[in-house]
Amino acid sequence: MSGHFDTGLLGGTCVLELGNGRRLTLPTHRWVSDPAEGDELLLDRCTGPTLDIGCGPGRLTSALVKKGIPSLGIDVSPTAIRLTRERGGTAVLGDVFHRVPGEGRWRYALLADGNIGIGGDPVALLRRVFRLLTADGRALVELDPPGRSVRTERVRVNGGAWFPWAWLGADALEEVARAASLRVTWTAAYGHRHFTELAR
Repeated sequence: MSGHFDTGLLGGTCVLELGNGRRLTLPTHRWVSDPAEGDELLLDRCTGPTLDIGCGPGRLTSALVKKGIPSLGIDVSPTAIRLTRERGGTAVLGDVFHRVPGEGRWRYALLADGNIGIGGDPVALLRRVFRLLTADGRALVELDPPGRSVRTERVRVNGGAWFPWAWLGADALEEVARAASLRVTWTAAYGHRHFTELAR
């Protein structure tokens, strides 16, 4: 999936095309903001070592560094890794479903900006994320607004290769948390952005 979102990481337009032909313009302006509105709701929850999964251009990873929180961004895009490092964050090239530095020792994991969709299966992704965390670790997840439920589709960005992606609406959170053997410990909203914290 490397490179799918690079245009957006560099501040350009990213159009997500669904299998049914529907096209959605992604909020790339938020990816490159410093910080984006609502980010503090997530960042304030991170009080220990944090893994930023799908870190993109590194706005959250670098914001945590500025707050004195040890953090590591991970992304499949070399462009994302370069941009994160340029912003003062630490980042590594990699796929969350493969080996990740510090497995089992992270206190928090971030899945912001729709990254709960990585791999096309939110339950499988959350199970993997919790293998990366300490026993009392927490996952902080950005959700779609209520009414979206859970759905998986094959998508592509700017006419590139097709890949699986998922959406998790706030109304389906409890269902997905139960399926992943997790519990909801916090929820919040900022405008159209919705967030949750999950624990074992």
